[in-house]
Amino acid sequence: MTTLTVDLVADLGEGYGPWTMGDDEALLSVLTSANIACGFHAGDPRIMDATVRHCVDRGVAVGAHPSFPDRVGFGRRAMDLTPDEVRTDVLYQVGALQAFAAAHGTRVGHVAPHGRLGNLVATRQDYAVAVTEAIASLDPSLIVLAQDGALADAARARGLRVAIVGIADRAYQDDGTLVPRSTPGAVIHDEREIAERTVRMVTEGVIRSVGGRDIPVDCDTVLLHGDTPGAISLAHRIRKELLAADVAFAPLTAVLDGKGAR
Repeated sequence: MTTLTVDLVADLGEGYGPWTMGDDEALLSVLTSANIACGFHAGDPRIMDATVRHCVDRGVAVGAHPSFPDRVGFGRRAMDLTPDEVRTDVLYQVGALQAFAAAHGTRVGHVAPHGRLGNLVATRQDYAVAVTEAIASLDPSLIVLAQDGALADAARARGLRVAIVGIADRAYQDDGTLVPRSTPGAVIHDEREIAERTVRMVTEGVIRSVGGRDIPVDCDTVLLHGDTPGAISLAHRIRKELLAADVAFAPLTAVLDGKGAR
């Protein structure tokens, strides 16, 4: 029987100056990949530099986490940007992280749009194409980390590799999109429930929607959040329960290589 393999990723470097969010150091002991903030919703040159260095020291793969230019709203508010603004903003952010990666002897391996941008590219074709064009023009070997939807489709059509992210502590609607954070119940807090949902996502390829349906989720990577109460304990529990379900862990490139080109 073939062993299932999945990536474990979290959003890191989401502080600014002396302010920090989450315990990046503790999460690094659990992860195989990291989405690193690139300065538009969080992060600054010192934090980006230190976060890349810590990833290299721990053997964690580096990915870029570009956002709308919305530091005050942490990238979670919709902005009326043109597709070309989205394209150039993504180029700017990923390029900045590539500089820090090169300085530490590594490379950026994937791009995962953050927050409201990440939600919109699942449904807005113009934004999905803009992000895809930015990535393809910069480095077509970059993996696009996304939910199923417009961005994943546009990236595949452009010949880019795609990794589908499963988010076990977020509620899913019946159409497979995430329940907006402004809606009560959008974020799940029960540790046992989250761990059970994660194991089902990875081993069965389904997750229970708010409508009570089992909907398909093609999960290449599990997103672990570090900015909620009990996040570190939850991350360790998820890793432990996946191991108990005979799931192995590897960075995105290895996970996709094991599945063949997508």
